[in-house]
Amino acid sequence: MSKKTNYALACLAFLITTMAFGYAIVWWISVPASHDIGRRDPKVHPGLDTAEGGSSAVLVDIEGSFRRGEGTPSLIRSSWPAFRGERFDNINRENVPLADKWGKNGPPVIWSLAVGDGHAAPAVHNGRLYILDHDEKIHADVLRCLSLDDGKEIWRRWYDVRIKRNHGITRTVPAVTDDYVVSIGPKCHVLCATSDEGSFLWGIDLVREFGAKVPLWYTGQCPLIDNGVAVLAPGGDSLLVGVECSSGDVLWKTPNPKGWKMSHSSVTRTSLMGRDMYIYCAIGGIVGVAAEGEDRGRILLECAEWNQSVFAPSPVPVDSGKVFLTAGYGAGSMMLRISKDGDSYSAVPEYLLDRKVFGCEQQTPILYSGHLFAVLPNDAGEMKKQLACIDLAGNRIWTSGQEDLFGLGPFLLAGNKMFIMDDEGLLTMAEVSPTGYRRLDRAQILQGRDSWGPLVLAQGRLLARDDKRMVCLDVRAETQK
Repeated sequence: MSKKTNYALACLAFLITTMAFGYAIVWWISVPASHDIGRRDPKVHPGLDTAEGGSSAVLVDIEGSFRRGEGTPSLIRSSWPAFRGERFDNINRENVPLADKWGKNGPPVIWSLAVGDGHAAPAVHNGRLYILDHDEKIHADVLRCLSLDDGKEIWRRWYDVRIKRNHGITRTVPAVTDDYVVSIGPKCHVLCATSDEGSFLWGIDLVREFGAKVPLWYTGQCPLIDNGVAVLAPGGDSLLVGVECSSGDVLWKTPNPKGWKMSHSSVTRTSLMGRDMYIYCAIGGIVGVAAEGEDRGRILLECAEWNQSVFAPSPVPVDSGKVFLTAGYGAGSMMLRISKDGDSYSAVPEYLLDRKVFGCEQQTPILYSGHLFAVLPNDAGEMKKQLACIDLAGNRIWTSGQEDLFGLGPFLLAGNKMFIMDDEGLLTMAEVSPTGYRRLDRAQILQGRDSWGPLVLAQGRLLARDDKRMVCLDVRAETQK
């Protein structure tokens, strides 16, 4: 052979060897870590930067970076510590008189703050406000701790992860206690830190650790902290898991033999037929899992009758034997009846409702005074976007009418007053009861779009957001100011 031929063959061999070595490295990095229950190193727990259930060779250091700010905690000790509040029902029970009218300028703005593109809402505890934000300039999920008094940042902790907008980026609400705060990022990165100082405790990538698949519009599931245990629903190798907040140890795992996947819904704790359970609507069906005892994490009941391809509302426990389910995209609603025979539980549909009668696409209905309240979806015909009330037998009692239309925005109840946000930042305050709806006042409180993040009410301070700004409003009666 000529020297040129030998040289060409040598170059080809080198290229093939280099490519093989590169593929081997990528494969080695991509192999999932062991799922054995055991103690994690709380300081070294990387995840993979993943999207749509795929993986890449970009490792995410969830511990990330930390910065202390100039803010100081408020003396207000009101608590809204997780998604849908202290009792997970979106009802504020504080004895704080609220205004009946706001006047032409609307409720006073206590403070206003720029936030990243998304719909993530805050949790409030011990004078601090926690929100999982995303900074597109530095490509990072940012857990921010702010003062309830003025919105000034007390501390922030962030980790690098590249995410493209898809109807916003963030969607979740942190869970917080006296000791811990837990957040879930858009790509299923779970971060646990101390709630006062923001000290890193552990991080988990649900895709890498449990084979989760990132939902179509990123993670909408909000974490639950139950007696010092973070309850998460990966929907991969394990349908649900319980992680000890203090150590990062996985205490229990729920098998997932049917391969049900993570939805945008969140885990709810309740008591059904005398047994404490975590109930969760996965892509595949609804499941009830033991929340206490030696069999924590064991599946007690499941029902595949409620199986939607996309849904966000969480299940609503109605009483010890019933759970209400709803979704958008034509799903309508279902009342599920639970029964018990010895140690066996079963769940069957009691009735179904067409989307034009009752349904909700994005928010979770409120159970109040033996009735259910929600905003009807865009495909509900003539009644679309109206607030509606049904009794527990599935009969519609009233709707808010064509003059009071909303959309995909949030709603919250305090006393007999309901605060309802439309898609463009128009806030309505209405008197709501099982007998009717009466608007009290309206105010344009935000100027952006997609104001879908859940509302939070703490000691007369209403927190609301759109795609780029969060505001803290004073909705107290004048005698309280």
